[in-house]
Amino acid sequence: MLELFHGDSALWVLFTTGFLSATLLPGGSEANLVASLKLGDNAVWLVVAVATLGNTLGGMTNYWLGRLLPDKTSQEKHGHRALLWLKKYGYWSLLLSWLPLVGDPLCLAAGWLRMRHSLSLLLIMVGKALRYTVLAMIVTGLL
Repeated sequence: MLELFHGDSALWVLFTTGFLSATLLPGGSEANLVASLKLGDNAVWLVVAVATLGNTLGGMTNYWLGRLLPDKTSQEKHGHRALLWLKKYGYWSLLLSWLPLVGDPLCLAAGWLRMRHSLSLLLIMVGKALRYTVLAMIVTGLL
């Protein structure tokens, strides 16, 4: 089991947990990011990039699931906090897609509201990358 947390295997575990934690499934990837950084088998930028990629793809999975929902936005009067944020702040609220409890529904709501794929992808990725970068800076003592 310990061999899963060394070298390339650690990156695959990090990618997978990053992906799954960004979907509507419960979970978190921060502990795996910290473990990967503490092991020191891979460059910090690579660990951050792999975590960001997995988490972004998980967020975009939620986006595409939202696109599969019928478009009933004109009939929606009340909604989840994520939906209200998207309606009020637009694309910028996707920078908060990393937040617990709200982040996954933000991505889902972006798809449901038929927000542009490319801009949604960019802002989701930037938000998630910033989170992992700050965490990596804390773990490595740069912050």
